[in-house]
Amino acid sequence: MNRPYTIIVSEVTIDGKLTLKRGVSSKEIMKFMDEEATRYLHQLRAKVDGIMVGAETIRTDNPFLTVRYAEGNNPTRIVPTSKADIPLDSNILEKHAPTIIVTSENAPEEKVKALEEKVEVIKCGANEVDLIKMMDVLYEKGIKKLMVEGGSTLNWNLLRLGLVDEIRLIHMPFIVGGEDTPTLVGGEGFQSLDEILKAKLRAHFLRGSHLITEWEIKYED
Repeated sequence: MNRPYTIIVSEVTIDGKLTLKRGVSSKEIMKFMDEEATRYLHQLRAKVDGIMVGAETIRTDNPFLTVRYAEGNNPTRIVPTSKADIPLDSNILEKHAPTIIVTSENAPEEKVKALEEKVEVIKCGANEVDLIKMMDVLYEKGIKKLMVEGGSTLNWNLLRLGLVDEIRLIHMPFIVGGEDTPTLVGGEGFQSLDEILKAKLRAHFLRGSHLITEWEIKYED
């Protein structure tokens, strides 16, 4: 299968949380990111062909997903959503950058048509988005390098299917806690040590006051 080289990029607290609690925008903890770390994030955006987030991230954060604190072009914004459940006033539906909504054949037709009036919509999969097929389609559309900015369910699904090459983390110097607070990777999780994914630390450095770690995913020993 041809697929984009895929990098998960996220800010995480010391205890691995993405936000203050479930349903609260990650923008709340990103307020504490200093200028150098913010520039690092936007420099990464400027180097990729596409940037992907899940539908829940769109509903909770309403991000623009554009390059604003570095030089470079805006990547194509991509949102997989099996039910085409994207608010029609979402910032990613505005003309700041190209946008692709990836949905299923079973998505409500009225929602698909409403989105098609604003952006490109692709159907991949019968009842839910076929992420493997989606990656192949994106590659054919010129998305050779893809950045994923969450959320935790999308991260899990991409990782369990072997569709991620790197993880880059911007570490936030505080602890949030909370049993139900979203972490970097959600989903059902791996059930045994034989299943877990291993990673190799490729680099670690500071950007401003923030530690950055870059990990290569190792699907095979």
